[in-house]
Amino acid sequence: MAAEDEKARDEASQPDEAEMEPIYKHRQVATLILWSLGIGAVMTVLVWVGAPAPDSRVVVTVLIILLCCIFLFYALQVEVTTESVTVSFGPGVIRRRFRVDEIVDARVVRNRWYYGWGIRLIPHGWMFNVSGLDAVELDLPNQRKFRIGTDEPQELCAAIQKVLRRTDGSDR
Repeated sequence: MAAEDEKARDEASQPDEAEMEPIYKHRQVATLILWSLGIGAVMTVLVWVGAPAPDSRVVVTVLIILLCCIFLFYALQVEVTTESVTVSFGPGVIRRRFRVDEIVDARVVRNRWYYGWGIRLIPHGWMFNVSGLDAVELDLPNQRKFRIGTDEPQELCAAIQKVLRRTDGSDR
């Protein structure tokens, strides 16, 4: 009997599969970053092959760093569920997850060109971006902000607004 009660409690504490199913999921490929790092890797190999007796350790180290950057930053994936908003680079080693109950608001914004791409500390807070200037800014507690670069700003913002309304039961 105790085992059944424990099992029932565990099931009650687990979110339903429907709650964890993505409301929005999008992967934006970092085309310019891939091209830039790829050209850098090719040039590194050409220097290694063509230069008279280059220092192999330096060339191999640079090549490994470039290949790691390609692997880690080839795309930016955003997933919105009823529980959280998750932003991850490449295979997901570098990621940030925000619980829906810690997001105060979300809005479409346009980044300045000099904010750049990648993981950036900008005047408004942190930003993950792989391409373009469009983003969705999350307002977090204590005046903190986080920007998610995207090529689908309206769709992403609508999905976040949808889960925010669902969470607090009001229209934002």
